[in-house]
Amino acid sequence: MDQKKLALWLKIIIIVTALCGIAICGLVLPMVGQSIADSYGGDFDYAFWPCLIFLWIFALPCFAALIIGWRIASNIGRGRSFCEENAKLISLISILAAADAVFFFVGNVVLLMFSCNHPGFVLLSLIVTFLGIAISIGMACLSHLVRKAASLQEESDLTI
Repeated sequence: MDQKKLALWLKIIIIVTALCGIAICGLVLPMVGQSIADSYGGDFDYAFWPCLIFLWIFALPCFAALIIGWRIASNIGRGRSFCEENAKLISLISILAAADAVFFFVGNVVLLMFSCNHPGFVLLSLIVTFLGIAISIGMACLSHLVRKAASLQEESDLTI
C-alpha cells in the first residue's frame, strides 16, 4: 500500500470515528442519561444536565485529537511520514490524552461531591482514566520514535 492510499484510509477512519463520536454525544448519551434519570423516578433529574455537559466537555479533546490525526494523515499522504511536525503533533495528542484522563477522573469526583454521580461510576472512571494515560504514554513513545526516525532520515538525505 502506498502512502497516498494509507493516508486516504486513515482519513476514512478519522471521518467514521468522528461520526460515531457525534452520534454518541448527540444521541446516545442524552437518551441513556434520560433513561437513567427516569428509572429513579425523577430523583436525579437535577444531575442530567451537569453530567451531560461534563461528558460533552470530555469529548472535546477527543475531537481535537481527530483533527490532529487528519493533519498527520495529510503529511503521510505528502510523503512526510517521518518529520518533526508529525512528532510534535503526536506529542500534542499525548498531552491531550493525559489532560483529558485527569479531567475525566477529577470531574467524576467533583460530580460525586455534588451528589450528581454514583460511587460506582467513579470507580468505573478509573478504567477510562487508565486507558487515557495508556494512550498518552503510547503516543509519547510514538512521538519519540518518529522524532528519531526523522533525524535518521535527515542524516540519510544529507549523505546521498
